[in-house]
Order: sequence, then structure tokens, then C-alpha cells
Amino acid sequence: MNDKPAKILVVDDEPINRKVMEALLKPLGHQVKVAENGLQALEMVEEDPPDLVLLDVMMPGMDGFEVLAQLKGQDQTRHIPVVMVTALRDVEDRVRALDAGADDFLTKPVEKAELRARVRNLLKVKAYHDSQVEYQRRLEAEVAQRTRELRRALQKVRTASLDSVVRLSRAAEYRDEDTGAHIMRMSRYSAAIARQMGLGERVSEYILYAAPMHDVGKIGIPDHILLKPGPLTAEEWEIMKTHTVIGARILSGSTTGFLRLGEVVALTHHERWDGTGYPYGLKGKEIPLAGRIVAIADVFDALLSRRPYKEPFPLDKSLAIIREGRGKHFDPAVVDAFEAVLDEILDIRARYQDEGESLLSAMAKAAPPPLSNSVPDQGRS
Repeated sequence: MNDKPAKILVVDDEPINRKVMEALLKPLGHQVKVAENGLQALEMVEEDPPDLVLLDVMMPGMDGFEVLAQLKGQDQTRHIPVVMVTALRDVEDRVRALDAGADDFLTKPVEKAELRARVRNLLKVKAYHDSQVEYQRRLEAEVAQRTRELRRALQKVRTASLDSVVRLSRAAEYRDEDTGAHIMRMSRYSAAIARQMGLGERVSEYILYAAPMHDVGKIGIPDHILLKPGPLTAEEWEIMKTHTVIGARILSGSTTGFLRLGEVVALTHHERWDGTGYPYGLKGKEIPLAGRIVAIADVFDALLSRRPYKEPFPLDKSLAIIREGRGKHFDPAVVDAFEAVLDEILDIRARYQDEGESLLSAMAKAAPPPLSNSVPDQGRS
């Protein structure tokens, strides 16, 4: 027990009994409070919980058994030791008190030595319990603090990982894009679509990390093909299509989840819902869902962006092409999810613009639309 004086509540309807208890306990250094009935005792316990209650059994109105039952029936007070002070010697009364949670008994008239011994022992028990509660509280606070620190550290690692993926992905995109903003945008489009499709935060985050690597295989495509401003020959087109397989090979063999997903995305983001895509002509749900999601994100951003082989399309024309591709190029469910989060996607595009792209976008919107909804060399996006 610590050096702090213990708080003891004496509950008895007889004034003389209360005075006797005070006289016996105060010389021991305890703070003694008294209550003359059960209701007053409960109010005092609620206002200032004591370390020990000496509770008379026979009281008018609310007797000691009722007070005991209420004290032991509440989480806030169940651990306060209660000593039943009674003139009753019937075994049934003692069993009833024990069933209600009494910690000990004293028989009237109370003997000084017995009172002090029982009070001392029960206060030690209470002090030990309080120390365990305080230890648990400190432990929980420390665990909560460490958890917050771990989450912050994990978030830093995630941010650094995504930053590394984006920067390394730019190595493949650098020759083909005005800046790396394309991969920042399309990866966030992909994550927004994934969340809308109910894939959950963890999977959506994996897609956010994997999407930037979709065109990593372009690093293996010769510049005279990748940067060619006009249409590709049939031979050049076959070489261009190999960037999907090259990308998958670069990313293959990893044990890291988002890199393994990046391999899938690199290989399948040019497959089409109707089976006319490449490299394997997969159809419908044969195409992994991540590939289907990244496909629409990549194409939409490419439509709105300048490429060596095209000027940026206006927004309404780009949306028309996406909608026309529903059930042909794109999974209908993915198109529906894209439409549902279109406001978020446009907000992402506004936040991650290429330098000078605001002017280019305005010029594109003012330009007359092409005669056809087809996208020239769309697979080069």
C-alpha cells in the first residue's frame, strides 16, 4: 500500500456506531467519511469512490444487502472492498452476503484488533488492484502512442514506396510523355474506380501502387517507334505491342504484393473486353480486374493528353469514346464505376496537371472534334 491515506466509508444508521468506527480508524491515518443510510452511501461513493466500505447490514429503508448488490453490480465500484458489519450470526445471511460479493465480515461489537487487521489486509488488496489498473492504463496509453507512431512510420514508408514507383516508372514514360503527371493521374483514377467497385482500401491501395508500372515495358521499345509522330507500320505495331510482355518480365518474380499486381497490370492493360486486345486476346472476365480498371484509367487520361502521334481531345469527346467502348473495349461494370466517380476523376485531373496543360486543354476543347470516335494508335497510350 502506498503512503497516501486511505479513504474509508462507514455506513451505519446508528450514530454511536459511526463514532466508534471513526475513533478506531482515524488514529491509523485514514480519511473516514460516514453515511447514515444506504441511499446516502451510494451517492457518496458515486461522488468520491472510497478505498474501503464498512457496511452495516440492518438499516431501515435500503439495507446493507441492497447497497452491496448495487456496489458490486457496477463496473465503476465492483472492485471497492466491502466489509459487512453485522450482529447477524446466521449462516444463511453470511452466504447471502458472499453471493452478493462481500469481501469480509465483522461481527458487532467490533473488536479493535480484528477491525485493524481486516482493514489493513483489504486495503492492501485494493492498493494492488489500483496499481494493476494504473499499470494497464499506462500500458494501453503506451501501446496507443506506439501504434500512432507505427502508423505514421508506415505511412511514410508507403508514401516513399509510391514516390519511388512513380519516379522509376517515369524512366519508361519519359520519352513518351510531356511529364510524369500522366502516371500520377491514371493511378489515382484507378484507385478511385477500384474503391467504387467495392474492392476495399487495401486492394485499392495496391492498384494505386501497381498502376504507374503499366507501361514500364516501353523502356524496351526503340525510340524511332515510340516517338514516331505518324501511324506505325504493321511491323512497328507488332514491336510496340511487346511492351506489355517486356513490362511483365521486368516485374516478374517479386514477392511484394503490389509489384506482383504491377506485373499483371503491365501484361493485361491493353486486353479488351471483346477479345480484340493484346498480347493474348483475352476476353471478358478472362482479363484480370486490375487490368480492366487500369485500361480505362490509362485510355481516358491519354485521350485528354498530348502524345507524339496526337493532340489532346476535348473532355466531351474523350467521354464519348469511353462510353462508346462500353462492352467492346471496356468492361461495362468498370465503365459504370468510372461514371459514378467521374467528379472525383476530374478533380484528380485538375490537381495533377502537366505544365502548360491548362492552356492545351482549353485549346483542345475549342478545337472541332474528329470525324470518328476511334482513337489513332490508342494502344500506344
